[in-house]
Amino acid sequence: MPSLFDKEVIISLSDPDHDVHQIQNSFLTLEFTMNLLFDNKFDKFDDAYKEGTYISVGLNNSAELNKQYVLYHRGKTIDGSLQNDATTESFIYNTIKPKLEKNNNRFVHSPYENIRGDDISCCGRYLSIKSISEALAPKQVVPYVMPVSFTVSIPLDDLLIFSAFSEYPNSLFGDLKIKFKINPNAFVFCQVDPVISLAKFYTICKDELLSSGQDKLKDIDLFFRNWSLTFQYTYMFTQIGCTADLITGKRAEELTPSGLKNLVCDIKPVTVSVRNYIITAVTANLSGYKASDTCLNRVRQFYSTRPFVVPAQRIESWAFPSGAALNGLRTSQNIPLSHVTDMCLIFLKDPRCITCFENPCYQNMQVSTLGRNFPDFPMNTLNEQFFTMQLQAINLDNIFEATDEYEDSLATPRGTATRRYNPNTDITSFFITLQCERNSNGALTFVGLDTQNQNTLVELRGMPIYQGAVDTYYNVDTNGKHPPPPVLYTVHDIFRLFTPNNG
Repeated sequence: MPSLFDKEVIISLSDPDHDVHQIQNSFLTLEFTMNLLFDNKFDKFDDAYKEGTYISVGLNNSAELNKQYVLYHRGKTIDGSLQNDATTESFIYNTIKPKLEKNNNRFVHSPYENIRGDDISCCGRYLSIKSISEALAPKQVVPYVMPVSFTVSIPLDDLLIFSAFSEYPNSLFGDLKIKFKINPNAFVFCQVDPVISLAKFYTICKDELLSSGQDKLKDIDLFFRNWSLTFQYTYMFTQIGCTADLITGKRAEELTPSGLKNLVCDIKPVTVSVRNYIITAVTANLSGYKASDTCLNRVRQFYSTRPFVVPAQRIESWAFPSGAALNGLRTSQNIPLSHVTDMCLIFLKDPRCITCFENPCYQNMQVSTLGRNFPDFPMNTLNEQFFTMQLQAINLDNIFEATDEYEDSLATPRGTATRRYNPNTDITSFFITLQCERNSNGALTFVGLDTQNQNTLVELRGMPIYQGAVDTYYNVDTNGKHPPPPVLYTVHDIFRLFTPNNG
């Protein structure tokens, strides 16, 4: 049944043909249509450039499409399974996945360099200027509406709640269902590199190009000879609903009656947003296998005296009450801590940003609670010590390689003491991970911070590396815009118990 805008979807995660589900190999597929809104018609393009120029609209990670979810077991809600901030939870969990894993899941993740390079590896859609301009041409009222169909696959183990599930004997412990709501604001968009995409398009369509006549060939040749570094668009992902500099026009203009032409490229701020959506289909693609009666009886006997334990993690969000000031950040809140193994910090530049976060470029940054500082030393979010600490905290410092955009987000400065820098690659995958370990006889022991559900003070403080107009965190732009408060995410270790009798 179709699901309308902002409505919940519930689907069974069971297959009667399976005695054991392989959760780690199962995934959900969603088909839906979104009405995208543009404030520009992209009608200043010559025909020669329309089909080979693209804007990408999609997801960094497909699991970020979930806005909230809850699990049901044998018709009852599983305690602690409700997650109202599933988008950010999935951002944190999937951002730190190894580069190789993301590259192997070609339509589940969208590495920026792949998208900018017009690679097939895309969780979303490439929209050609031809399709956009034709759809928006008859529209008269701003913003202009364009319906776009999407198909998104979400591996179940990309959701944090399923991260430790593997073989689940559903015939013994009972069926699972998930109820969720999608988040259209999790989408991002960016300009695809027009030099790469136009060359690729006309390589694919060279027969049509060669038969199209000399005028079109000359215009295309003009583009490659005259593309200039002065044509500067936004070189990173932008959250849907926000504004980015995109190419809004590309044409060859005659300079002389003899036919001498010049390439004109219009670049303007464009806002892409979502009006609504409708889900047309949701499919649970479940892997699993049958088991013999003898095998099932032995498994049932084994778990008759002990539970089937599934370890898990849970993330809770706590927004600080105040944001950055001209001289830095000092804010605190009283919250309960329950077996907290890690703390994550996210720094928003716009309240609409829910999967795009940048480095604040701060120094002397620490979190204090329960008489301890995390980490033990004040952090500088751009130096080598901080970079190494973050890779170690997420186990990407040895055989597993972090993604380029995550490393760039950790290490790329946004300016100097005298000037602001424009980004030249995606730097929107930034967050800080602080491990809450204690030192016991020279060994790290993960016991978690716990206050027995009593509130305790958590303070965050830091100061900008570069102050004033070049502080790109406090001064989000040059028009006086300042950021909302940062958000603390606490990571809790939990587990779930299943038995044949009680489920």
